[in-house]
Amino acid sequence: MSTSITLEKRYLQPFISSGDINKYMSRVQEVHHQLLQRSGTGNQFLGWLSLPNDTAIDLQEHLSATGNRLAKQSEVVVVVGIGGSYLGARAVIDALSPYFSTTKGQKGNPEIVYAGNHLSENYLFELIQYIKDKEYSIIVISKSGTTTEPAIAFRILRAHCEQKYGIEGSKERIVAITDRDKGALKNLSEKAGYATYEIPDDVGGRYSVLTPVGLLPIAVAGFSIKNLLDGARQMQQQLCHTNNFEQNIGMQYALFRYLLYQLYGKKIELMVAYEPKMFYFIEWFKQLFGESEGKALKGIFPAGAIFSTDLHSLGQYIQEGERTLFETVISIGEGTQKLPIPHDLQNIDKLNYLTHHSIDHINHLAEEGTCTAHADGGVPCLRLLISHISEHTLGELIYFFEYSCALSGYLLKVNPFDQPGVEAYKKNMFALLGKK
Repeated sequence: MSTSITLEKRYLQPFISSGDINKYMSRVQEVHHQLLQRSGTGNQFLGWLSLPNDTAIDLQEHLSATGNRLAKQSEVVVVVGIGGSYLGARAVIDALSPYFSTTKGQKGNPEIVYAGNHLSENYLFELIQYIKDKEYSIIVISKSGTTTEPAIAFRILRAHCEQKYGIEGSKERIVAITDRDKGALKNLSEKAGYATYEIPDDVGGRYSVLTPVGLLPIAVAGFSIKNLLDGARQMQQQLCHTNNFEQNIGMQYALFRYLLYQLYGKKIELMVAYEPKMFYFIEWFKQLFGESEGKALKGIFPAGAIFSTDLHSLGQYIQEGERTLFETVISIGEGTQKLPIPHDLQNIDKLNYLTHHSIDHINHLAEEGTCTAHADGGVPCLRLLISHISEHTLGELIYFFEYSCALSGYLLKVNPFDQPGVEAYKKNMFALLGKK
């Protein structure tokens, strides 16, 4: 089954030879088989592979109902989590939401805000001030319930919620997404009587957007989790049902990245979009690949940019700096909104030559021109082409990147599903805090 996403390679061809591809093609096919047979390292965390098919209809309906209930009673919904516990949801919500809304922040269409993803005391103080006179609910997401940043935020928010609505009233306004059987948040939720959803044991945080971790906040925001899962399912069928390199864009992307890294010294991948709504999708990508590949002194450093904005700050370096990076562009078809550039008789700004173009068309010409300039300057460029942003296409993109990331880790011979290095800073922080 074909998907709505294609991988364009014309700005890559001057850098990678067909001989390179043929030499390593059997290797990427081997790790593809290893992934699907669940025989590689970290195979106990491969539940995400089958989530598009395994997420039961009754669970989807229950999540949608809970999301609708929270939305109807809330002007604001606070999503408490860090890393994979919030980035996937925020990536989808921000990509689908309008830039400006006259109805956002009302019951039935609540504003989604985030907490527990950093340790800014000013932010938490201002958040409490912001919500104290509003109707609000809380979704807290944590496997253990003891991760410092979300645990602190939830303790403060829970106390405020109980003070505002009472112990009984807060039960209707707090939903926990956590471990099925154990952990501090699971125990607290059982004692307090909160509604809970399960984080599957075989799905790591950065791969969890298609579990209740991502699906519930997305449902609260009013978007279709069914369409999101349908898109992921379509991509799953395209990637997992063929070992043919020419037909599998996930294999191609993983191998091209590997060749650029291993053979051509490209150590940095700059993920780019020309649509600002994709900012948090790029943030999600950075965690997915950075935490999956960056170990054993290996891995491509994932960076991100929004063009054309960042061309005015990073463009010079990309064009003429060290030749250690390559670009992957999420290229989105023309939008539905049109705003004509008016003709001006005086033409002082010299823009009349653009009046027969849409702004979207100009943006795409900027993308084409930039890719050409960067490739000419020694920066390889891959483009992922999608026709539009929707739940369906975002579901496809999510599964594409998760699959490709797993292959990339196996190509590097690292476990793409653990994160041992994350614990190092925590040990030092806990020692400084005197934690027993």
